[in-house]
Formats: sequence, structure tokens, C-alpha cells
Amino acid sequence: MHRYVSRLCCGILLSLLLSCAPPSQPPAPADPNADLIAEILKGTVSPTGSLTKMGFSIQVGAFSQLNNAVRLEQSLAQRGVDAYYFRHQSGLYKVRFGNHTSYQQAQSEAKQLQGQGVIERFFIVIPENYAAARIQRSGQGDLRTELVSTVERFIGVPYRWGGEDRNNGFDCSGLTMVSYRLNGLNLPRNSRAQFKTGRYVAKKNLEKGDLVFFATKGGKRVTHVGMYIGRGKFIHAPRTGKTVRVAKLSNSFFKKTYVGGRSYL
Repeated sequence: MHRYVSRLCCGILLSLLLSCAPPSQPPAPADPNADLIAEILKGTVSPTGSLTKMGFSIQVGAFSQLNNAVRLEQSLAQRGVDAYYFRHQSGLYKVRFGNHTSYQQAQSEAKQLQGQGVIERFFIVIPENYAAARIQRSGQGDLRTELVSTVERFIGVPYRWGGEDRNNGFDCSGLTMVSYRLNGLNLPRNSRAQFKTGRYVAKKNLEKGDLVFFATKGGKRVTHVGMYIGRGKFIHAPRTGKTVRVAKLSNSFFKKTYVGGRSYL
């Protein structure tokens, strides 16, 4: 009997202790602004949503074959370098990386990679050379026209990218990111961060250089992006096996999956 009472008391005491313990908390819901917050912390966008300007970047290579530029970009990416290739006005493929606050910082990174045999000759791109800075300084030119001209260079290119949206095939957001960065505006990589960063634009008010977003997998979650070029058309990087091309917003698929337009200018 004494043993039974002892066990009963222990059981009651254990129950009281457990009842005093704080209730288990359910996992916190995912922050819908997580992508944007990450980009703000990285310095890609300001807290107000406007894009920051590109600093000093490093440019390497001059390849006639796309595969050579892809290999170099991937080699740099494996070392944690935020690199991207692009098609130059000359038709050659080049690679850029880095976004430094000084010429010396950019040069130091380039020389380190050069010493490791990763890159050969390099060129430092200074902030004043970008179209955004040049147009702001001179008051001449149109940045929207420059953005469209840049993205048009990729038409017909089998764009292979290793960025945030790789699971969707071609990294559509890589195409828009590169087009903006080559003109001096530090657009985020991720399509959802691009969507949250920009300023809302109604479809009827879209201008050249604005970005258009789609939920190609249903719902409202952004999974695809392209650059508007006027007259109801945009340029985008479709799924694997396709090349960068022009499409119409009036296309039944894109009309159904359209989420919205964003401007950064």
C-alpha cells in the first residue's frame, strides 16, 4: 500500500511539473518578405525599395563560344563568386563579377583569382562607365532604351544560368538581373525579390524596361519574369531547351498567369 501511494504521489508531482512548463510554440510562419529582407541586408536594395547603384566590378574573358563563358562563370560560382556572363555589343561573351566600393578592392579580388589561375587578364569597370551614371551625369540619353537594347542582345541565345530559379529551367530572373546590372542598377537575383522591390505599374501603363511577372505554376506565387519592351511585348528566358525570345502579354498562357508589372526607374 505504501509503495502504491508513493508511486501515486510521484505521478501527481510529475503532472504538476509538466503543467507548469510553457506550452510548445508552433513554428513561426515563413516571412513573405524574406527574399526582400535578404536583399536589403546584402545591400542590393535600399529599405525604401529603390535599387542601389553598381560599384566597381571585374570583367574577364572575350569568348566567341557561349560554353566557354558558361564554364568560367561556373568556375567562379564554385568559389563563391557572384559571377554572370553576358553577350557584349561585339557579339562576344564576357563575364563580370564583384560589386566593390573602391577600385583597390576590386583589383585585389581580381589579382587573387588571377594568382590562383582562375582568371587571366581582367578589366575593372568603374561606376561612371555605367549607362545609369552616364545619363544622370550628362542629362542625355534614355535608360529605358539602354535596358531594352541590353536584353535584346540575348535573343536567340540558349541562356543557361545557375541562379536562384534554376529549378524552373532557364533562370529568367538572371536575364533581367544581368540586363539591369550591366546598366549600373543592382537588381536582385531572385524573381520574387525583384517583384517585391519594384514599384507597382498597371498593365496599361507599362513602359520599356519595366519588368512583368507571372505565376506559371498556378496561384499567385511569382515564378517567372521578363522585361517589357513596348507594344504589349516582353523578352524572357523560357524553360530548358528554349532560347531567349520575344513574347506577347496577350498570349493566352501569359494572360492567365500574369501577376503584375514593376518599375525601378
